[in-house]
Amino acid sequence: MRVKVSKRLWPHRQASTKSDKFPQPNEVTEGALQVWRTLPERIRQDPSLASFRQEHERLHGDVDPLPAEESELRVENGHHEETALANTQTGFTQIGINVTNEAGQVRVLDGRDLENNNDDQHDEAETHGKSLIRKYLIWFKIAVLLVVWCVFTAFLMSNNEHVDQLSLISVPRNSSSRVFPITTASLQRIGLGLRGPFRLQENELTLNDSVPLPVLQVQVMRSYFDAEGMEIYIENASQLWQLDVVYPDLIDATKDTKKQRTFELSASDPLWLAQANRTELSFEFTSSIEGELPLQLNVDESPIYKRDGVIYAAAVLCGLYVMIIWEIVNRTFAAIIASTLSVGILAALNSRPSMATIMGWIDVETLLLLFGMMILVAILSETGVFDYLAVYAYKITNGHVWPLINCLCLFTAVLSSFLDNVTTVLLMTPVTIRLCEVMCLNPVPILMCMVIYSNIGGALTPVGDPPNVIIASNSYISKNGVNFAVFTLHMLPGVLLVMVQTYIQLRFKFRNISDLQFKDSPEVEELRHEIHVWKRAAASLSAYSKDEELVRQTLMKKVNRLKRSLKKRMTAVIEPAPNYQQTLANLQAKYPIRNKPLLIKCSAALLFVISLFFLHSVPELQRLSLGWTALLGAIFLIILADIEDMEAILARVEWSTLLFFAALFILMEALTELGLIEWIGNMTEGIILGVGEDQRLMVAILIILWVSAVASAFVDNIPLTTMMVKITISLAQNSTLNLPLQPLVWALALGACLGGNGTLIGASANVVCAGVAEQHGYKFTFLQFFKVGFPIMIGSIIVTTGYLLVSHSLFAWH
Repeated sequence: MRVKVSKRLWPHRQASTKSDKFPQPNEVTEGALQVWRTLPERIRQDPSLASFRQEHERLHGDVDPLPAEESELRVENGHHEETALANTQTGFTQIGINVTNEAGQVRVLDGRDLENNNDDQHDEAETHGKSLIRKYLIWFKIAVLLVVWCVFTAFLMSNNEHVDQLSLISVPRNSSSRVFPITTASLQRIGLGLRGPFRLQENELTLNDSVPLPVLQVQVMRSYFDAEGMEIYIENASQLWQLDVVYPDLIDATKDTKKQRTFELSASDPLWLAQANRTELSFEFTSSIEGELPLQLNVDESPIYKRDGVIYAAAVLCGLYVMIIWEIVNRTFAAIIASTLSVGILAALNSRPSMATIMGWIDVETLLLLFGMMILVAILSETGVFDYLAVYAYKITNGHVWPLINCLCLFTAVLSSFLDNVTTVLLMTPVTIRLCEVMCLNPVPILMCMVIYSNIGGALTPVGDPPNVIIASNSYISKNGVNFAVFTLHMLPGVLLVMVQTYIQLRFKFRNISDLQFKDSPEVEELRHEIHVWKRAAASLSAYSKDEELVRQTLMKKVNRLKRSLKKRMTAVIEPAPNYQQTLANLQAKYPIRNKPLLIKCSAALLFVISLFFLHSVPELQRLSLGWTALLGAIFLIILADIEDMEAILARVEWSTLLFFAALFILMEALTELGLIEWIGNMTEGIILGVGEDQRLMVAILIILWVSAVASAFVDNIPLTTMMVKITISLAQNSTLNLPLQPLVWALALGACLGGNGTLIGASANVVCAGVAEQHGYKFTFLQFFKVGFPIMIGSIIVTTGYLLVSHSLFAWH
């Protein structure tokens, strides 16, 4: 049957056909080829970009700078042909429609043309069909963010950087000295910073108890003067601050240490205030050292009021979690906003840090480790080894889900014990994703299981997790018998128990195997994943140049075609799944090693890096840090592989993850300046000191374990561990408490490491895993991770509590 329709339909269809047409080889420029080379390998090899490959071969003589195997291309082409064939085999009757254009030409449109035309119109309606409520929410979000921006911008513009005014003094031997008079009488608090030969906590051991330890006492004094300038009365205006000093013969050989204190000033005596013409504040230094004590001091007349600072810090931290949990903005942008706001609050409190100080807050060592390993993994992925390992794991487990997950998690935990868990996650995440893809599993829950076991395994040794490195590298702790072997021996039973408990909880959580699978058919999920990957690749390009615009438009045309294929797949009949042998044969043919020479070079670089990582666990052989090792390995591999196009390699570095870590480091240091970490430590110490002597060890283990675990789930565990180490040492050194050091160290290590499983940003490995997964087209949200990780974290801490109490409170293993 022929039906005449409006002539307006033909020009629209003609425009739609033109818009979906891919560029010809003669339209591809050299600049567009440079942009094409920065795309991921799976996108470069897609048949829709064949014109780019042909032009690259014509100009440069090779098909691809890092070529894929021809068999893979044949399989991919076959997949697209099968998709096209399935699209034509619909069960609907096709109706031909005569369409006459303005030139009088007649063209017959069949049902597929009308369906594609309707799909285009439907896509356009979906894009522009946002609800009114959603628009209001977007406007509200923009308004709130603009208010926050105005707040920290005003704070930063209205206050200069805080610069310490340093002064040099010398305290006489065995006497007092009053210095630095301040005429401001209305101060309620005053800050003092000292730099001198003070004894650190880890050095506070004395071999001869008969020799008294030299100390320095500091106190704020208030003087009253009459009209003639004569001092008529002097009183104490603050509590006494006592600092331990090194012995006189060690002053020249001791590195200066910085100490800070905020003195709360008492009110002036009203009787003397009425008689005095003016008042003056001064610092009184009393030294018991046998010799002159040189000091460098700076005075802050408007220090941060810690009680208010803690409130501001908690508000900023809550705001960060609100933005991340409800995905109001991207988590990297949320961290940037929170860190900038925290610096703005410091500026409002007259403590604005300098740019050099802010840059010093960033842990460059961690960023260097991530950067180097990301380059290594990016080049290694071009060899096809991740695909090959995934197929091999599928083979040895006979395609069974839980045996495969068990092997994956156990291997990750063991590897994380001796390598940094961030490195382990960077290596294992691509393998896990490919493994899930070949088994038609949802990678998100499998990745959660893997990263949870990575954090558990990292708690086993002193080099597995950054908190353990901080704890084990403390000289006071190491002098008290905590070496590599002792640390591992005491952590091993707890880690094994936690691994069993975690496995039970995971089996219960995912007791229905469908929770590990996609909700729709594998073909539908694969198309959705392809759409996400192509959209992400297109979003990474801009219209800055016509070359980038050409590539971006080509990618968006591919996205539109994939969307139409997805809608047809949604209504298609699901084919029965092939058996194990057939699937294995197809996978082995589809995913061989694509570039063996490059794999050999990558193996040499990885052998160098991993060997130095293992040597890092031996204190006597620590010459290079983990960050330097990763960077040297990346440079070594780039030299071996003779990679000329660095832009293509650098484009695959997760820059958003690196920026997120940098912003998070700044945020945590700013919150430390506001007093949040110190407040957590003081509350912990106060609770322990408030219980009876016979219960103090048990309470100390419980408090340190649970506080460090819960706090590590929500704040970065590196500054928290640094603060908790000081508290642990001070508790062990308190002679009235009589607490052993080692049980407190094990509680802190287990709490800080296992607490990272609580939230998505609780551990560095979690953030890295999420970033790599998103780069592969799989995104898991804060709430998704929280629903799995937080109950497991609570269960882990309960099991650890039982282990520590039984082994140390009951049997006194220490």
